[in-house]
Amino acid sequence: MKLFDVYPLFDLNFIKAEGSYLWNDKNEKYLDLYGGHAVISIGHSHPTYVQKVTEQLQKIGFYSNSVKIPIQEEVAEKLGKISGYEDYSLFMCNSGAEANENAIKLASFHTKKKKNICFTKAFHGRTAAAVAATDNKSIIAPTNESDNFIFVPFNNTTALEEAFKNHEISSVIIEGIQGVGGVQIPEVSFLEKIRSLCDEHEAVFICDEIQSGYGRTGKFFAHQHAQVQADIITIAKGMGNGFPVGGVLIAPKFQAKHGLLGTTFGGNYLACAASLAVLETIEKENLLQNATDLGNYLYEELKDDPLIYEIRYQGLMFGIELKVSCAPLRNKLLSEFNILTGNASCPKTLRILPALNITKIELDAFIDAFKILSKSNL
Repeated sequence: MKLFDVYPLFDLNFIKAEGSYLWNDKNEKYLDLYGGHAVISIGHSHPTYVQKVTEQLQKIGFYSNSVKIPIQEEVAEKLGKISGYEDYSLFMCNSGAEANENAIKLASFHTKKKKNICFTKAFHGRTAAAVAATDNKSIIAPTNESDNFIFVPFNNTTALEEAFKNHEISSVIIEGIQGVGGVQIPEVSFLEKIRSLCDEHEAVFICDEIQSGYGRTGKFFAHQHAQVQADIITIAKGMGNGFPVGGVLIAPKFQAKHGLLGTTFGGNYLACAASLAVLETIEKENLLQNATDLGNYLYEELKDDPLIYEIRYQGLMFGIELKVSCAPLRNKLLSEFNILTGNASCPKTLRILPALNITKIELDAFIDAFKILSKSNL
């Protein structure tokens, strides 16, 4: 049997990782400024992470959600405290797409309505409802096509109001910051309008914080920069620092009942151990502040570079839009400087999503390489 060939791959085989660095099978060292799509939140092989997962594995690795798993309650309590959503409930699952599926489903159970508003350039996952809410027709199969998802131009308040006028809306789902879409930041007034319209029409405000959450922007959740509160918040990626885990934060107004949601592997002992390690490290190492400080530093160092058209960022979530395609720059950063970066659906945007404990010295290596390549005209 061979692998189903769906990923365009770099010719790299990493066999070791520590902090913000990776080593391949030739013992060549690479600087990781992408973290496997913002997954590596506290650095590769963080000692706390390794210790907690190892200790848990030596005790018990798995049993299903048919028995009490107290470590789930530890995760919920810690997450509520650090995020500021202490009165919310947590449903644990395995991935971002699964979190969004459950969020959309829960909203519909609550409102008894079908229609959902989503936005241009959005990405919410590749499964049934999640992909239907994603603005990429090439990954939507005929069976996933649905008129229950209404696409509205991002940051367009007038179009949003019209959608509410013309449809019975169950939920509005929006990313805290659009990641795949090129680090597009929702305006404060737009998030405020979503909140007020959801309140007025008894719809559910779902904030997808899968990429933008867990301290990446300097707040625990990106939407907290706008001082709005979502009804449901979805999380994954940085939640487990590489261990597959996702979750749904659920406001008190939603009524739980047995069988309403469910998962076999979600909230397993190892996923919870990894999640606790991340939360404890974010708190202990003050990583929200580090994300803010080093994000501002990176912006200041690059903002006047003539190759750059625009920098969109909050904390350590960066979309560096060039005046030309970013592919040549990205390829040369990798081939000539051993630096891993990301791209986006907009071909001129380079995405930078490093670990939240990245250092100034490590960012300087990227800044120097970027400036060398910029001056060389690629």
